[in-house]
Amino acid sequence: MSVRTVLSRVTAVTALALVATGCTSTKTSGSDGSGISLVAEGRLTTCTHLPYEPFQFRKDNKVVGFDVDIVDLVAKQLKVTQEIVDTPFEGIQTGEDLNAGKCDLAAAGMTITPVREQNLHFSAPYFDATQALIAKKGSPYTSLAGLKGRKLGVQQGTTGETYAKKNGAGVETVQFEDVALLLTAVKTGQVDAAVNDNGVLFEYVRKNPELAVTAEFDTGEKYGIAVRTGNTALREEIDKAVKAARADGRYEAIYTKWFPAAPKS
Repeated sequence: MSVRTVLSRVTAVTALALVATGCTSTKTSGSDGSGISLVAEGRLTTCTHLPYEPFQFRKDNKVVGFDVDIVDLVAKQLKVTQEIVDTPFEGIQTGEDLNAGKCDLAAAGMTITPVREQNLHFSAPYFDATQALIAKKGSPYTSLAGLKGRKLGVQQGTTGETYAKKNGAGVETVQFEDVALLLTAVKTGQVDAAVNDNGVLFEYVRKNPELAVTAEFDTGEKYGIAVRTGNTALREEIDKAVKAARADGRYEAIYTKWFPAAPKS
């Protein structure tokens, strides 16, 4: 059998699988009575990448965190329950997972960027962030310039990696797949420092006082919850839920619960 024939058959099977996936989507009623298609009946399925504490991480065999609580607001509004799918970040930020019907939305502490907006439809911003530097307490590393000739840890596919490569002339960047591996590398001395979002780093330092957040870079980032491009109905439900929570104090309560030591957004 030729390679061309094999590829043609695989393509056909893949197409059938995608059609089947589409047929299994169900509809629920939005807060305005509109029909919203969900990939699984009675569930709002969220794609995320674990761990990213305190936004989403496992605790006592359950996924918890700030993003989890925010999406629960949306699920409650839709009268469904949230189900979380742990998947590589690359498939989230490219829109691949949403387009394949793996989930209804993506909540992964994800900064809204022009590149990502080409593949995803974002909610209104729900969290303000900036890049920050973490190193061992007492170390001299308080800027990227001070790390020239040193090793700087970055998380693959993140805005922190982009910032470090753009602004860290002479710095050797070392890439890690997730933030847990990144922070462990700082703690064990595998890298001299690391760049990531400030909310995550402040929380890690709170639990690991031998480390310190030594600088913030004021990148002015905003997180958004993503849906498949064109899924306006679900995006509007997300915006309504977050807006209502900000107005009645629920957002403030969730923020305080997960960021007791971080500077207030």
